[in-house]
Amino acid sequence: MRFALDLAEPDGRQSPAPAPAPSPSNSTPKAELQWFPLQNHPLFSSATATAASTPAAAGRMPPNLMAWDGASRLYSWDSNKKCLHRISIRLGEPDPTSILAAFPSKVLQADMQLSFEVNKISINRNGSALLLAGLEGLRVMYLYGRSSTEENTIICRTVSVGSEIYFNRNNFIRTLQISWHPYSDTHLGILSSDSVFRIFDLSVDIGQPEQEYYLQPVEPGNSSNAAAICPVDFSFGGDHLWDKFSVFILFSDGSSYIICPVVPFGSVYKWDLILEMYNDAQTFGLKSSNSKAVNNSNMAISWLEATFPELVRQAGDGAQLYGVKAQPFVLFDASVALQGPLRKVCHSVTEDSEIQRGICEGRAVSCLYNLVGKDSVLVTAWSGGQLQLDALADEIQPVWKMGIAPRLCVDSSDQILGAAMICETAPSDRSVLKLDQPPHLTAWLGHPPPLLRLAIVDLALPDKCSSLIAMMTDPLVPERIFCVHAGGIDSIVLHFLPFTNQTSGKEEPMRTPSVLSVLSTCPGDSSSPSPLHGFLALSDSFGSSWIVGLTSSNDCIVLQMDTWNVLLTDAIEKVRETATADELKETETHTIISKELLSGPKAVLLPPSAPNLRSLTADSIEGRSMLHQYFKLFRENYVEYAHKVYFELQHHAPNLKKIIDKQHSRVREMQQKLLEVERKQEKIEERIDRAVKLHSSLEERLQNLRSLPGSHKKPLSKAERDFKLELDNYSGLELDALQSSIEALNARLKRHMHSPQADSSKKTGRKGNNRMQGDEISELKSSLEKLSLINSENSRKVKLVESALRNREITD
Repeated sequence: MRFALDLAEPDGRQSPAPAPAPSPSNSTPKAELQWFPLQNHPLFSSATATAASTPAAAGRMPPNLMAWDGASRLYSWDSNKKCLHRISIRLGEPDPTSILAAFPSKVLQADMQLSFEVNKISINRNGSALLLAGLEGLRVMYLYGRSSTEENTIICRTVSVGSEIYFNRNNFIRTLQISWHPYSDTHLGILSSDSVFRIFDLSVDIGQPEQEYYLQPVEPGNSSNAAAICPVDFSFGGDHLWDKFSVFILFSDGSSYIICPVVPFGSVYKWDLILEMYNDAQTFGLKSSNSKAVNNSNMAISWLEATFPELVRQAGDGAQLYGVKAQPFVLFDASVALQGPLRKVCHSVTEDSEIQRGICEGRAVSCLYNLVGKDSVLVTAWSGGQLQLDALADEIQPVWKMGIAPRLCVDSSDQILGAAMICETAPSDRSVLKLDQPPHLTAWLGHPPPLLRLAIVDLALPDKCSSLIAMMTDPLVPERIFCVHAGGIDSIVLHFLPFTNQTSGKEEPMRTPSVLSVLSTCPGDSSSPSPLHGFLALSDSFGSSWIVGLTSSNDCIVLQMDTWNVLLTDAIEKVRETATADELKETETHTIISKELLSGPKAVLLPPSAPNLRSLTADSIEGRSMLHQYFKLFRENYVEYAHKVYFELQHHAPNLKKIIDKQHSRVREMQQKLLEVERKQEKIEERIDRAVKLHSSLEERLQNLRSLPGSHKKPLSKAERDFKLELDNYSGLELDALQSSIEALNARLKRHMHSPQADSSKKTGRKGNNRMQGDEISELKSSLEKLSLINSENSRKVKLVESALRNREITD
């Protein structure tokens, strides 16, 4: 087992410098840009396709050579020229169904030679760096660089990540899955074939990982199934309680595990969500009657307070926080436990793994975590073309295993730089899990959350399709999941979410998800499928969504996806069923013309004629008899048919009139509704225009307010405002009163000392009066001195308070 972290910082550590700001000279003038529909862009054409090797030939996932920064830039990797194309796009222009792309596009060239075939690109959260991954190499390209001598070309700084670990010739370790962390712009998560999950911080060290988790799902020597110890994929959790600190690990036999907590050092999280987790641990953990739950919650609270020190300072600080940064911290006497395997649960019994293997064919190939409302959905894809959809039936809690100390890497000031630990499974209770158990009996006991089976979807892939399956969620409709495979793209929409429906008060029966084929790359049964080399899900702020695909022949496909009516399928089907039933009822009750009449009169079968029929004349007896017989047959057939038609038309005339009147009334109602919709549309457009103008004016006022002096000063708290008001009153009233009293006493003293009574008292030598006046003078002097001291002391305090307030305003 390998621990790559040392106790001191190694010499020669590679540390990437911050990416330079984009140069104005790199931008193409707007006058030179031409805008094409994205599918007609000159970059995407069969003429530019080359005979390069297929990236999916040996990969574990379908190749994806396209990326989107979430705004207005689309990236496409050119496998032939080994360069990256940056295309500026406009979503929903000129109409909501299309996407415009600028030509010419920028060409981003790596500043180092790429000696491997790239089969996946992925962009980080803020769009500053892009991942170039292949079977034989891993690079990160910073998307802002220096201009090249070639037109529309930028040379970008490119670095190699983990080359000493993954691509060493002496110890070749394959990378199974690579993904950017959703709460950091510089952290990469990598799962490798040596059953180790590593997190790299590109802003500190690109060669050595920041955190290492050695996965041991079973005890050594106790596994009879090799697939149980082979990981294949991982997925980061979503923005829900402890899910955001969780990593879901999928193994080849379909078993799922969780490691929690896993937090990149320096990642940023929302303050209110961290506070919610802290309060939840104190409410449901510390107050539990189970000593094990109290111990687990105490460890979680200690970890939260050390990782987010703002939780301890929140009582004394009245400032409002919006985001907090995770500080480097690891428990010194415990390692994070590997929770699992996650077991299936239902109302009475749990689902055995043997039953699961009988339903899903092959081996597990990929997994996806999706947060939909209050439900955490875990999707597992199998090589046989099945998707296993499960919801977490309980909340995730952090679990540590005592007695397994981690290895730490610290600097000279004992600051943690990295950590490595062994993640072993903890012995769990194998009793039957039921949904009707009270939450207080299972909370904070260290049990892994069970899985509630939602559905198993069979994609019915052709036999010629490979087992490579990738999944992604719709950016606008979280209930929709896109599944990408060699046969094309399928859409799976979830119509039943147990905890979300329960929270909203809906009591709906469990419904199966709807499956729709979005794009098929199998042109026929006789030909082999042509897998996609790139796929993206785009969306804008107006509620529009698109699917963009790149074929092996370098053709671009753009498909607009429905968003507002995706979840209305069941309601629409119910309405259609009701309408169909009503129509059938009306048709059965009011039949206008029977089918017998609509088919026309029956064919007349003439009686067999004699051979000498043509020789008969109409005046003869035989001729008259034959004509009479013919007339009788025609009368019975056609005249009776005409009478039936006349009778039925006369009988059904009122019903027909009623139906016509009803149709006319419905037409009038629809016309009225259309007029009302047009009037509302005009009002809505006016309201939108007013809202846009108001928004513009508010933005302008906000900019003006921000430019005012002192706009960024922190306002005083209520206690500080009360104290300042008291000081103002004191300085404005009481100090003035003391000053006037002192001046009056000084004037009286001077008048008394220079008055003629004082002179006469000296001349006459009256000792009693002199003694009395001397006492009064001494009292006045002492009072004056006291008042002077009080005045000077108060003045000094006021000046100190004013200077402190002034310094605080300047610093804020």
